[in-house]
Amino acid sequence: MKKPLLLFLISLISLTTYAQDLKQIIDQKADEIEEQVIEWRRHFHENPELSNREFETAAYIAGYLNELGLEVETEVAHTGVVAILEGGKPGPVIGLRADIDGLPVTERTDVPFKSIATGMYQGEEVGVMHACGHDTHIAIMMGVAKILTEMKDEIKGTVKFIFQPAEEGAPQGEEGGAELMVKEGVLENPDVDAIFGLHIWDSEPVGSIGYRSEGIMASVNSFSLEITGKQAHGSAPWAGIDPIVTAAQIINNAQTIVSRSMPLTKQAAVVTFGKIEGGVRHNIIPESVSMEGTIRALDEDMRQLIFKRLEAIVQNTAESNGAAAELTINKGYPITYNDPELTAMMAPTLNEVTNGNANIMDAVTGAEDFSFFQEKIPGLYFFLGGKSPDVESGGHHTPDFFVDESAMKLGVRAMSNLVVDYMNSAGN
Repeated sequence: MKKPLLLFLISLISLTTYAQDLKQIIDQKADEIEEQVIEWRRHFHENPELSNREFETAAYIAGYLNELGLEVETEVAHTGVVAILEGGKPGPVIGLRADIDGLPVTERTDVPFKSIATGMYQGEEVGVMHACGHDTHIAIMMGVAKILTEMKDEIKGTVKFIFQPAEEGAPQGEEGGAELMVKEGVLENPDVDAIFGLHIWDSEPVGSIGYRSEGIMASVNSFSLEITGKQAHGSAPWAGIDPIVTAAQIINNAQTIVSRSMPLTKQAAVVTFGKIEGGVRHNIIPESVSMEGTIRALDEDMRQLIFKRLEAIVQNTAESNGAAAELTINKGYPITYNDPELTAMMAPTLNEVTNGNANIMDAVTGAEDFSFFQEKIPGLYFFLGGKSPDVESGGHHTPDFFVDESAMKLGVRAMSNLVVDYMNSAGN
């Protein structure tokens, strides 16, 4: 055997042994801290805070990260926390993200750590609940931070832990979330090479992971529409211009955008009207009607085509009735897009930590502002099974949302192993 080949094989065996040793350490430490991760989760679940108001949540996170000896920055994008772990060996910079905000939902589950918290939302006092699992995301990330810090001498690179506020959307009139974090330079100093994020999922069983290349969650844009006609008595519609009829025609015509203009064998798309208001009395044709809705897409070209088609339908339908219409499409979240090369690179890790139970899933037409990170650098976002075999969840964003806490250990192992495997692959 030639010497260069022999040296290569020795190096490969050594690298494989090194990687397996680290994986065994991660598994052992994940077992050891599982109860602590569950305790953290229950603390955050019992003490949720709304977007851009996660003051106590951030203080708790920062306090623990400081105890670990990490370089900690607070008040990032209002209430975000960022911590940096420098490994003992040179290598890439990896970002790990956990969202930290709760929702304006009053909890109905019967658990000892049930939230009874309240907060102000759009000028009203509301119940507050971690009704989407962000409490588990925080606890998982804190567990990962503990494990990787204890292994830092063996870490080949740098880890940037990003605890992000306002994933559910900043309060009206405020900036926030991943977009503001990017704007403030969270992916810089040091520059992040790749970023990983997860979301616990109440409809997939514990022990499983779902992922896919390219679009895994849709872009989202809300829109508002004001139709102006001419008020008249309901008995004499010819004396006015009816904005209600115009609104009905716009709603019906807009349904052809997806059914007749989108290449649906390529990706899914959604146009939904969720709100309509107009009129005050049964026999008065009102002067105006207001509508609101949402646009979802998993392909950027399709997204732009929806914008164009909706504007054309709105204006042409209104004009045909003699009415005026003003459509406003609000800035939303981009497509949550998993970099194909990064996904292919890390899929073996997801399969290994789940013992082959990592599955390519269908895309979700919900949206995630993790997409703002992915616009700048390669990112991988995946779903962690959290379905309980005993308790039925009411679904995400509901008062009866429930996840099995035993799912979190796999989340800790998955994120920790993604870091180690990416660093080993990127450094060779």
